[in-house]
Amino acid sequence: MGKLSKNQQKREIIAVDVKQAKQSTLEDLSFQFNIERTREAITPTKAIVINKISDTTKEDELSLKVEFSLLPSKTSFSKINLDLFFQEHLLNSTTISIPQSTLLSDTSEFPLILDMKGIVAGEYLIMVEMYEPWSSGEKLNFTFKEITVQYVLQTREARYVKIPTVKGVAGSDLTVVSASAKNIYREIEHDQKQEAISKRDEW
Repeated sequence: MGKLSKNQQKREIIAVDVKQAKQSTLEDLSFQFNIERTREAITPTKAIVINKISDTTKEDELSLKVEFSLLPSKTSFSKINLDLFFQEHLLNSTTISIPQSTLLSDTSEFPLILDMKGIVAGEYLIMVEMYEPWSSGEKLNFTFKEITVQYVLQTREARYVKIPTVKGVAGSDLTVVSASAKNIYREIEHDQKQEAISKRDEW
């Protein structure tokens, strides 16, 4: 094989440099991608998910049930805060401790009962905020859900019933009998009186 010209030698050097640069760049990118995939596998994303808020109207009460899930599992949390808002007014803030018992699932329910005495019937906005409290005051893994509740005052007088309810009964010493039984009792009493009179006459 003959000697390469100076131009050919320069082209060979440039081609080698370009090949090495491409290989180095690809290796760097592959390394970076591998690092990201490894981090995702080791540290799954934490999240609080409010699945649903159910409501039940009772007499002068509004019963709420908040169903939520802790991702990737409840073991990632020690406590969370639940803030309840009624028409954008904060009603209650509760800190919920998360038990690590294996008997409990990662999905839980939290009940709340609102005293609705004095509240007129109507449509009301209920909002629940949940987050992991931090010492600096930050709200980690913050999430919220809201529902509109159609509140209708339910009173005993307003309820429709098919049959009346027994409000009270007489004492156990009162015995109620039928008309035929009463006649038999009267005859027995009459016979007893006649027998007593005849015995008295004999004395």
